[in-house]
Amino acid sequence: MSGASRVIAGVGLADRPRKSRWPARLDLAQSVSGLALALFMWGHMFFVSSILVSADVMWAVTRAFEGYFVFGRPFPGIVSAIAAVVVALVVLHAGLAMRKFPANYEQYRAFVGHRRLLRHEDTTLWWVQALTGFALFFLATVHLYQMLMHPGNIGPYESSDRVWTGRWWPIYLVMLFCVELHGGIGLYRLAVKWGWFEGSDTRASRRRLRQAKWVATTFFVVLGLLTLAAYLRIGYAHRAEAGVPYTPAWLQRPPAAEPPFWWPSWLQEAPR
Repeated sequence: MSGASRVIAGVGLADRPRKSRWPARLDLAQSVSGLALALFMWGHMFFVSSILVSADVMWAVTRAFEGYFVFGRPFPGIVSAIAAVVVALVVLHAGLAMRKFPANYEQYRAFVGHRRLLRHEDTTLWWVQALTGFALFFLATVHLYQMLMHPGNIGPYESSDRVWTGRWWPIYLVMLFCVELHGGIGLYRLAVKWGWFEGSDTRASRRRLRQAKWVATTFFVVLGLLTLAAYLRIGYAHRAEAGVPYTPAWLQRPPAAEPPFWWPSWLQEAPR
């Protein structure tokens, strides 16, 4: 009997293809990282929009993230640590999402043909999400690097000077639309994918989710535009003294001023 025709029971079974759980694990990791970034994005928008209330409120929010109300003085390194975590999440999420992108021209043409044939809104939304995600990988990284390296330059005047005098406003304007479109679509697709808020009528549920997505996106885009306009206005008025940080009236010496009612009494004599 030749060696080529010899059959041994069990030989080769170890090489049999097996179903891997890694694609599902990577998909879950992509969903979790995307959810974390989207929620952070919305929270971040509320924090920076505190400038619309007053400069003092924005100053207080900034100092809160620097641990001022806990330690009695600011530690900007806390902001750097938060920025480092967000950078890591962005890199992780982008790397996982790239698995779904067309890898060559042939795959791209197949996707374009598929999209044109079906004319399905969710397919178009995925393409918008892919394009905005590609842009954000560069735009958001630049912004996060600024926060990572210069965490102390955040405040009513500091941020406004960066927007106007530093001429960051074009990047922030483009990034605003990209991040709100990308995040809104991402949350919508997560809800559809994992069956969140799904009722007995799947089509009706998906229609309501799309409406909620566009309402949320419109709200945050308008809020972002108003916030950016406020920073531009303050930065323009402060252009002659660009670089001078904002200090609330009650912390300036002299003259002494009464702190607001919400200011902790044990911090009233805190240094600038």
